[in-house]
Amino acid sequence: MNTNLQRVIVLSLLVLLMAATRTHVFTHFTPVPDASWAVFFIGGFYLRNWSRWAFGLLMVLAVGIDWAVITGQGMSFWSHYCVSPGYWFLVPAHLAMWMGGLWLRRNYTGASIPALGRLAAAMVVATALCHLFAQGGFYWLSDSVAEPTVAGWAKNYGDWFMPYLRATAMFVAIAAIAQVVSEQVAAHAHPAARDQKKH
Repeated sequence: MNTNLQRVIVLSLLVLLMAATRTHVFTHFTPVPDASWAVFFIGGFYLRNWSRWAFGLLMVLAVGIDWAVITGQGMSFWSHYCVSPGYWFLVPAHLAMWMGGLWLRRNYTGASIPALGRLAAAMVVATALCHLFAQGGFYWLSDSVAEPTVAGWAKNYGDWFMPYLRATAMFVAIAAIAQVVSEQVAAHAHPAARDQKKH
């Protein structure tokens, strides 16, 4: 992605994706899993030149959606089960996803088997760190956990890690397929540039 127009399109799609899926975190009525973690990972990959403000914009959007959903149910945002001092650990959690996408972009030279391996590694590591902050912040700082223990935290971490990883992987896979298709379309649209790269 080189142009501002392309970045605007990507950012707009990410905003729509988060808005369409994040509400299920509190309502549990949406059959599609929450795409928030994938949104930040994909954002780090495509919007690295806009990181200073795009990350903040998406973070404000995430909190705004949470506030709208909770208050829309007639509840106080600050007294909701999911909102505790640990809620603010979502900032470093989402930043971990963004940095994973950013690292992948810095090491990306085009679709290939090694690139796929780096994608998988970056996504797993970023998701593990994100989950560490998000789940750890809630487990250790929320009043909802009466007697937190290391064993209880580890079990809770393990129980929820794979569902979050699967949801993130699903959306990242769609973005990766779109990236490969766009590269193929560009290569066929500009065969001279493709042939020049071979020499």
